[in-house]
Amino acid sequence: MKTIMYYFTGTGNSLAAARTVAAAIGDCELVPIASLANVSGPVVPAADRVGIVCPVYDSGIPVIVKDFAERLDIGAVPYAFGIVTMGRIGVSALHQLNGILEEGCKRKLDAAFAVKMPGNFPPVGVPPEGKKKEKILKKADAELAAIASTIQKGQAVSPSFAPVSALLQYLLYRPFSKNVHGMGTKFSVEDTCTSCGTCITVCPAGNIRMENNRPVFLDRCELCCACLNFCPVEAIQLNFFHGTKGRGRYRHPDLKVEDMKAQRGEKTATTPEMKLP
Repeated sequence: MKTIMYYFTGTGNSLAAARTVAAAIGDCELVPIASLANVSGPVVPAADRVGIVCPVYDSGIPVIVKDFAERLDIGAVPYAFGIVTMGRIGVSALHQLNGILEEGCKRKLDAAFAVKMPGNFPPVGVPPEGKKKEKILKKADAELAAIASTIQKGQAVSPSFAPVSALLQYLLYRPFSKNVHGMGTKFSVEDTCTSCGTCITVCPAGNIRMENNRPVFLDRCELCCACLNFCPVEAIQLNFFHGTKGRGRYRHPDLKVEDMKAQRGEKTATTPEMKLP
């Protein structure tokens, strides 16, 4: 059975999840949502199974994923599933995705899963390190193996009732989605910047450009924090809530700069083939 998984990732948790599931179920194509951002019209996948994999932002799905889901037509797909990765809570993101799909193509996900992975947003919580991070990733791998088995069997799994997550989404998501593209104004660059351009390469929204050897943030930020977490000298700071100075950084240990570049549809010499056997 052919499977297509559409994914979005900022620091690698969702891509790692997608790769783990893809390797287990076989005959799976991974398609980065960011590569389709400038492609107009509906997206009608030709596959037996279709999945969406993404992180949770303010108890909802990233705006770029919301916009994509509104164009996705899976009305004729036999089996559809969603996987969200989250630092703490976020099951309401799956309910949100269900609502979008039900409105757009008159169907819901057949299976919906939420997987806890290391947090990657320093303004709110310091990312875990060492054994704590390893423990979270090991548990996530076990959960993803079980998820892959469920998908292979074509089993139905409804998203769980999540009142706290739903409340947070109600309070936070609307202002987040309204203002997120302007969040570039909250980033600053310290004098330790080496003008290496890594931030430009990893930004899935193409929201950063170099001017006078310094990164400049534009007006289509997704707040994925790839720039923040990939900067090799931690010169980029996000001046939001508790800030990010001295609060650590995180990216999934399997994620590379080339993976982020490939997410925008750009091929590199070291980009791995995205279709898995």
